[in-house]
Amino acid sequence: MELADRTVGLLLTVTSLSIFTYYTFWVIILPLVDTDHFVPKYFLPQEYAILIPVFARMTLMCLLSIFIGYVMLKSKKKA
Repeated sequence: MELADRTVGLLLTVTSLSIFTYYTFWVIILPLVDTDHFVPKYFLPQEYAILIPVFARMTLMCLLSIFIGYVMLKSKKKA
């Protein structure tokens, strides 16, 4: 079981670092690159740099609120 935990941890770390590197390059470095260069074709338009994190945060907040409400209702039924 320990090997599976380490593998999952490594996978999550590599995924997080990849997303962080991509997003950092997209938001900080890409505006400094010319638009006719070949690099910008590998990235989404700049407006998505704001929309994606906002959508992700709102989704997370909704799911967290639903979970907290479910736990509160379940604990109320036990009492």
